[in-house]
Amino acid sequence: ILYLHGGGYVMGSVATHRSLIGRLVRACGVRCLALDYRLAPEHPFPAGIEDACAAHRWLLSEGIPASGIVIAGDSAGGGLTLGTLVALRDAGERLPAAAVCISPLADLEQTGDSSTRGDIDDPMVSRDGTFVMADAYLQGSAARDPRASPIHADFTGLPPLRIEVGTREILLDDAKRVAARARAAGVEVELELGEGLTHVWQLHPHLPESAASIARIGRFVSKHLG
Repeated sequence: ILYLHGGGYVMGSVATHRSLIGRLVRACGVRCLALDYRLAPEHPFPAGIEDACAAHRWLLSEGIPASGIVIAGDSAGGGLTLGTLVALRDAGERLPAAAVCISPLADLEQTGDSSTRGDIDDPMVSRDGTFVMADAYLQGSAARDPRASPIHADFTGLPPLRIEVGTREILLDDAKRVAARARAAGVEVELELGEGLTHVWQLHPHLPESAASIARIGRFVSKHLG
C-alpha cells in the first residue's frame, strides 16, 4: 500500500496517521510505504501529486509490480489518491491494482449539496476551514484542475476504487459524485456510506464502526492483490 495521509494539504503526517495506517496494513496483510509528501503553503499544488507519483515510480523501480500496489488515502489524501491516478494515467504510466479513498476531499470549490445543507453537523471538517486550506494549497492554480478536484476528472481506464464516507460529512457529495463519474466511465466502484458517521471515523480505533471499515478495506485490498 502506498498511503497518503489527510490534513487538508497543509497539515498531518505519517506520525498523525500511524495508528490508522498500522491497523489498515494489518488487515490487508501487506507492507506499506506511508508518504510524508510536501505540504502547503510552502509547497503548493501540484507538489503533493508530484511526490505521490514519484513514490509510485520508486516502488516500481524496486521491483514491485504495479499489480502488487494499492494507493490509499484519507480526506485530502483521498483526493490526492484520485489525483495521482489521473496524473499517472495521463502520463501513460502503469497504474496500481486498485485504490482506496476514505472520506475523500475531491472538490476544492465545495459545490456539493452536503457542503451547504444545514443538517450536516460534522465536527471534524467545516466548509470555511476547507476553503482556507484549499486557498493555501492552490495559490492561484485552478480549483477545477482534475488533479486538484477529481470530481472534474475523466476516470476512464482507472483501476477499481473503494470509497467510504460518512453521512454526516460535508464531503458526502464529493464521494458520491466521484463514484458516479467513475462508474459512468466503466470503473469498478465500491461505495460505502457510513450511516451517522463523521469525517474519517477510521481514525478512532475505539469505534466498532472503525474496526468494521478497516476489515472491509482489508478484504477489498486482498481481493485485488490476489
